[in-house]
Amino acid sequence: MESSLLGDLLIIFGISIPVVFIFSRLKIAPLVGFLLAGILAGPFGFGLIQEGENIKLLAEIGVVLLLFTIGIEFSLRDLLKLKRIVLLGGGLQLSITSLLVAFIFLGLGDSWESSVFMGLLVALSSTAIVLKLLQERGEMYSAHGRIALGILIFQDVAAVVIILLTPLLAGVPGTETAFFQLMLQGLGLVLFTLISARYIVPFLMYQIAQTRNSELFLLSVVVIGLSVAWLTSMTGLSLALGAFLAGLIISESEYATQALGNVIPFRDMFVSIFFVSIGLLLDLDILREHLVLIFAATFAVLFLKAVVNALSTFLIGFPLHTMVLVGLSLSQVGEFSLILANVGFANGLVSSVVYQEFLNVAVLSMVLTPFIMGMGHQAAAFAQELSLPQVLKSGWYNGLVEHSLEKELENHLVIIGYGVNGRNVAIAARAASIPYSIIDINPDTVRKEKAKGEHIMYGDAAQKAVLEHAGIRDAKSVVVTAGDPVSAKRIIEAARRLNPEVHIIARTHFLSELDRFYAIGADEVISDEFESSIELFSRVLNRYMVPENEIETVGDQLRADHYRMLRNPEIRRRSVCEISLDFSDVEIRSVRVGKQSEAAGQTLGGLQIRKKYRVSVLAISRKHRLIYDLGAETELNPNDILLIISPQERLEEFRELFEDRM
Repeated sequence: MESSLLGDLLIIFGISIPVVFIFSRLKIAPLVGFLLAGILAGPFGFGLIQEGENIKLLAEIGVVLLLFTIGIEFSLRDLLKLKRIVLLGGGLQLSITSLLVAFIFLGLGDSWESSVFMGLLVALSSTAIVLKLLQERGEMYSAHGRIALGILIFQDVAAVVIILLTPLLAGVPGTETAFFQLMLQGLGLVLFTLISARYIVPFLMYQIAQTRNSELFLLSVVVIGLSVAWLTSMTGLSLALGAFLAGLIISESEYATQALGNVIPFRDMFVSIFFVSIGLLLDLDILREHLVLIFAATFAVLFLKAVVNALSTFLIGFPLHTMVLVGLSLSQVGEFSLILANVGFANGLVSSVVYQEFLNVAVLSMVLTPFIMGMGHQAAAFAQELSLPQVLKSGWYNGLVEHSLEKELENHLVIIGYGVNGRNVAIAARAASIPYSIIDINPDTVRKEKAKGEHIMYGDAAQKAVLEHAGIRDAKSVVVTAGDPVSAKRIIEAARRLNPEVHIIARTHFLSELDRFYAIGADEVISDEFESSIELFSRVLNRYMVPENEIETVGDQLRADHYRMLRNPEIRRRSVCEISLDFSDVEIRSVRVGKQSEAAGQTLGGLQIRKKYRVSVLAISRKHRLIYDLGAETELNPNDILLIISPQERLEEFRELFEDRM
């Protein structure tokens, strides 16, 4: 069995690579390439894979992981905001579609039981394909993306109910009791989700995150996801719905972004297997024999569902542009319909011929979905130009989905690491009213700063999902404060790949990492060692009275030249020797006028300070007020503080003037 599975996977990926590569070069969605790879490898293509049971199992894992990640990206609060769309929009879409299709089949002579069942089959859309395409296009949080998701959630829950109703339609006794039990189990599952999201999972994830063990974190996330999905399936609900609930549970914790980044690579692999498994189902023999009928039925389904979906979107108050996008997005037949068709076939509601024809129609509609969704915005723009009633174009419900979304950050600063350096950068950004987001891998720091209201998230910033959640694509600058050079390099590479225009400032302890950081995409690299050196010699030069502007110029030159002056002794000798040290033999000091001193009550001219001691008084501080306009007549009061410039050898003699006499 293992060798068979390994061989099937090798065939699938071996065919998928060239097909998806060609489709990518042709700017066609990779999803279509995976579907085509399944058709070619399947029993009705080249016959390379005859038994698809192992592939179906992996495909089911793909759907579970897809819904799991969708749930993580959402939250219970987001889902509650969609309750109107889920209940009203989903209910209208399913009811209207089912009734229309049922009447069509009744007109064709089918029984009412079979007609109702076929109506329910056609009403369901593909959660996996639609959500995958919405994610790839970055439209998950758009109005039509949220509406599509809400309707799909309703359909997934309805699919479970339809499975239970199928035996009832077929006349099998005992279905009523099972349906009642399912409702109770569903309510229990909702309660479990709320408690887990609020108390159990955040506590567990906090303990795991404290270990800083990435493998343990990943295993824990997967176990939580699979456990909830398995528990859901045990209650009679679908694995996919359970996975979505598991994602919602994790989404309520501060570890959601890191969990998403860990799961995405596995999701992408298994979801690709799911699309291949759909392609395996397409029976090319049936397609050839009933070519006209299947194509006509496919386009009829696509048109009917697009119209009904658009109508349902209008009935819940959304404008024409959104109606068209939602209608086209959900026009295909879904993967749950394939499962339901098998249940209906087993219960005698669908004949073998209709079953095979339906499978072909369903798969063909899925294959066409990327092309249909690709035309969505053009079709919506065309529809807006038509002479239609204003209420249709603008919608009638004011509480649109966009109003519930948070404003995205733009031209902001992403601070990676919230130690001393990251904290100081955040303070400076806040003082300058620069918007920023923070990423940190320390769960204690994240928890404390979140409680203070900081825009901080937990995660490894080298992961694409974590950086995207921090808004890297719209960021203007990134500051990488991580001291670990390996982590810093991974973060710089990931940030530069996701946003080629972002300005990256990185910090490093080590001299050897400077050129490497620049090579992989950093715009500026701050070296702890060299910055300390610059500060030290600045203090030294300041002590020797080198002008401030010259010291600043040297520091700027060192930084602009990536510290090469300090790294190259020859450069250092030629450049630093030009700094003037003309004031190295003088001291700038302050002295206080004692109440009983010789200088108290005297004028500067009377003391003949400059003539006797070669000392110049630069300023006087009197009662915390500086006096700069000094002359020979200026009188010295007790407790005045004089700022003086003096040769070192005369300093002690001069101070005696201001000391109290015994």
